Amino acid sequence: MIEGLVEQFAALDDPRCPGKVEHRLVDILVIAVCAVVAEAETFDDIALYGRCKEGWLRGFLELPGGIPSHDTFRRVLMLIDPDAFERCFLAWVRAAFRCESGREGATAGPEQVAVDGKVVRRSFDRRHGRSPLHLVSAYATGRGLVLGQRAVDDKGGEPSALPAVPDGLHLEGCLVSLDALSCRREVAEHIRARGADYLLTLKANQGKVHDEVRAWFAEHAFGRGGDLRPCFDAFDDTHGRLVRRRVFACPDASRFATLQEWPGLAAVLATETIRGVNGTGVVTAEIRHHLSSSAAPPEVLAQAIRRHWAIENGQHWVLDVTFGEDRSRVRERNAARNLALLRRVALDLLRADASLKASLKGKRKTAAWDDTYMASLLRG
Repeated sequence: MIEGLVEQFAALDDPRCPGKVEHRLVDILVIAVCAVVAEAETFDDIALYGRCKEGWLRGFLELPGGIPSHDTFRRVLMLIDPDAFERCFLAWVRAAFRCESGREGATAGPEQVAVDGKVVRRSFDRRHGRSPLHLVSAYATGRGLVLGQRAVDDKGGEPSALPAVPDGLHLEGCLVSLDALSCRREVAEHIRARGADYLLTLKANQGKVHDEVRAWFAEHAFGRGGDLRPCFDAFDDTHGRLVRRRVFACPDASRFATLQEWPGLAAVLATETIRGVNGTGVVTAEIRHHLSSSAAPPEVLAQAIRRHWAIENGQHWVLDVTFGEDRSRVRERNAARNLALLRRVALDLLRADASLKASLKGKRKTAAWDDTYMASLLRG
């Protein structure tokens, strides 16, 4: 696995002056990947890992100038073009990622790719008037792999980065799910043009569409005397609460006048969530609506609606809690983006490994202590 990554690193343009280079760019990046896998969070941590593991690293790296200093790691990650670095990551993922629909052991229905944004909270820079770094990622919900990353333009917001995230990925036959901020016809058209289906959350930012869909389900599903029956109805009593989830599907998506121009629309759904927290007596109810071009049965789409939030639990939460992304105080924008990408490379390497039955934290500790296990991670 690391061979493909090194091949992509080698294609990067080295931004340093040729006459002043003491350390190969590939060596710097491979050490950084290994260090982040082994729980390094700062440039000092990366350099310290390199010094501690120099003997082992020399077994497969040239290291003509020895182990780079923490300042060298910082400067290099500041200078590398983050767009080119993200394209390298996309190319590496594309070589390993294929649609899993129908694969033995895969979840029912098409391979699902969730797209969502995340803020690196402490990357703001008040001195230069920079807001925190905002990244949009694509995530394979079935395998827990990060497939791509793009930074959000400060002026355009999250929707401006969305078209670039799926580009470069093999999405044909996949189901791409996005939250309400991305519920726009042009986003749906872009996904369909890539040979994939969309699953979008519909909220009030699509005023007329939302009003018509909400009124129809209020009459036929949630109103007194409604004749529409749920295609999915389940209870969940974990995490100290009791939750009932019901999903309703409109039998004819073409009945909505405001949705006539939406590309390939095949399903309009409503999800009702009734949640009670044990011991408090507090009960809340929420109704959300969804649009999809997928011809999958409503029961499969109901599961896909739930699985979309795997990107929150399986990526965002893991990056913050296990990798300490929100604690990172790297404020230079290029360095922050490139370091964030290294965390996602490390997460994919760890998730792809099935040889050790341990948590991600346990795998990272083992990789830091056991060079044999680190080598097996890199080999894939």
